[in-house]
Amino acid sequence: MDILNQYIKKLPSYQNALDIFKEEWSSKLPPPYSELTAGNALLFQDPRIDWAIQQLNGVKGNKILELGPLEGGHTYMLENSGANSILAIESNTRSYLKCLITKEILNLKQAHFQLGDFIHYLKHTQEYYDVCIASGVLYHMKQPAELIHLISKVSRKVVIWTHYYDQKLIKNNPNIKADKFSADLEVEYEGFKHIVHKQNYQDALGWAGFCGGGENFSMWLSRQDILSCLNYFGFNELRFEFEQADHPNGPSFCLVGVKSDG
Repeated sequence: MDILNQYIKKLPSYQNALDIFKEEWSSKLPPPYSELTAGNALLFQDPRIDWAIQQLNGVKGNKILELGPLEGGHTYMLENSGANSILAIESNTRSYLKCLITKEILNLKQAHFQLGDFIHYLKHTQEYYDVCIASGVLYHMKQPAELIHLISKVSRKVVIWTHYYDQKLIKNNPNIKADKFSADLEVEYEGFKHIVHKQNYQDALGWAGFCGGGENFSMWLSRQDILSCLNYFGFNELRFEFEQADHPNGPSFCLVGVKSDG
């Protein structure tokens, strides 16, 4: 690599920063920056997060843990909704740097991004949070039940958006290759018996903007096993929205879980 190619020789701009990861962005920035070229997904104006915040009776003054912020879209929404602090942990180095670009452009003050594995953080932290946001991460885990358990130890409220395994829906989805799922395994975690379904990332690993898990596969749960796991680890009040059986990447839904005895 010619080191001199790393220098920008034009007028300073936010677009220059975004172009460090040109064609790798997933999200479209919110107004007044929506004319900048990034991605297309409206993650900075996400109705799933608006709904979740309503279900939580707001997040004003809350201490929030966010797992896998991707590009900071939900982080931005949480700060704008009055969160007192947001710790957002991202393991993908490119996504982490994109979050820092977002933080600079949108002037985020209450959000702090850390680079690392949130599973390791959850296992070692002594902190407790008002709510944990886990949007788009459960289906990227090798041990999804472990993640739910660890979340239950650091917060009594959780927001999850995730894909789930449903053999019939996946088989009838023309966007999903027949060999994307390769094994069903009966497993047990902390006494919770369930079935995991091995999902292979396949061609997605070839995109520099890849935002999945850190291995070439992950384990999906069925919708019922997700709910049973949440109940098992104490989230006994569950509310659902945004059910999408025909999502191109597999069936999905959004939920808010609360420990009523917390």
